[in-house]
Amino acid sequence: MDTIGFETHDHASCIADCIATVDANCRAQGLQFTPVRKRVLEILLQEHRALGAYEILDRLREEGLGSQPPVAYRALDFLVKNKFAHKIERLNAFIACTHPGEDHAPIFMICRLCNAVAEAHTNPTKGQLGEAAREAGFQIERTVVEAEGLCPNCQKANAA
Repeated sequence: MDTIGFETHDHASCIADCIATVDANCRAQGLQFTPVRKRVLEILLQEHRALGAYEILDRLREEGLGSQPPVAYRALDFLVKNKFAHKIERLNAFIACTHPGEDHAPIFMICRLCNAVAEAHTNPTKGQLGEAAREAGFQIERTVVEAEGLCPNCQKANAA
């Protein structure tokens, strides 16, 4: 068992399930899930951490799938646009989505020491943000919430 974000899971099933879900979504929507796009998603899933475009490009280059930055950026743009991955603004990096293709409002918890990232979900139209938006007559269409702190592993290491 490996960790996903901050929880234990079956890593092999996680990758296979996500790839199958994305493949089915692409077929249903008439999208091209090219070998490079698939490999970029696999790379993100293998790490379960945010990766920069150049880290991804290095791996693609090693595997003979492309050596120019547009190769990685095009694949990442496709994955983000179709909600199969997310961009973590604070880290200028990308992470595979835990609910690919679903319409949801993720919250990212980022460890300030090891840069581990966990994804949680919220409904931005509820709670204090939703209330403030309603009072202002504002309709929320998209949110990006990134919380910084310490993951369980780094908390344990700091306590020792």
